[in-house]
Amino acid sequence: MAALESRPLILAGEGWADYGLVDSGDGRKLERYGPHRFIRPEPQALWRPRQAEWDADGEFVPGADEDGGGRWQFSRPTPRDGWPLAWPNGPDTVRFTGQCTPFRHLGFFPDMAPVWDWMGQQLAGKENASTLNLFGYTGVGTLALSRFGPVTHVDASKKSVAQARENATLSGMDDRPVRWLVDDAAKFAAREVRREKRYDGIILDPPKFGRGPNGEVWRLEDNLPGLMADCRRLLDADSRFLFLTVYAVRMSSLALAGLLAELFADLPGTVEHGDLAVREDGETGRLLPTAIFARWRNG
Repeated sequence: MAALESRPLILAGEGWADYGLVDSGDGRKLERYGPHRFIRPEPQALWRPRQAEWDADGEFVPGADEDGGGRWQFSRPTPRDGWPLAWPNGPDTVRFTGQCTPFRHLGFFPDMAPVWDWMGQQLAGKENASTLNLFGYTGVGTLALSRFGPVTHVDASKKSVAQARENATLSGMDDRPVRWLVDDAAKFAAREVRREKRYDGIILDPPKFGRGPNGEVWRLEDNLPGLMADCRRLLDADSRFLFLTVYAVRMSSLALAGLLAELFADLPGTVEHGDLAVREDGETGRLLPTAIFARWRNG
């Protein structure tokens, strides 16, 4: 029976050569992405910035409502088609394109780096591990998993999946056993259950709200329990992990963990939960929370 750890964890990422959280405060954050620096909104940065002045190539100015909207304002020329970035992944280097998107993101989620490391630790020693990445975005996590075996990458956005395939080419990983699928994640998972498929690990990063390729509507609070039940059916006692992240919702990580503990009650292992965070550059860098997570690990 999977044991529920009630004490929350902090899974904190540190900067690396091509990314860092330079400073944060007053509801914003300053980050470096390769040679460029950008300012983005960050409601959880309630403190004061450490630096008096921020020098950035551009800033994302949010719209009037909290559900989205906004635009980039640039103070220096910035490549509109993006620029190369890299993340060290054990013996591999995952290469991808950084780009200022209309959704305030820059082509990947840097706070996921410790998650990708953790997944690798869970798969250590497992030969030809089969993993599933739902809501896979631009595929950095998929490429990180691909050194352990075949990966199924699912996202409803044709543009994101196309970018993920381009990132595989940039990384020299075209020959990796990855299935790139444009599909509704929930419908795909349900079909996999009917096919009696199984996986050694699953990672999923569902949005608060979204639409599938055929107009399917996704609402996290309504649809997450059913999707997680299907994900549980795709795992067994020999599987290694499931990792769930959730952004921008009024929900506790303990609620996510309670859902997993119920679904994984018949499997061995441990259910844990907590916050993802990124540490500011420097010896006195503060931790900036970015998302909540719940995870199951077998061991």
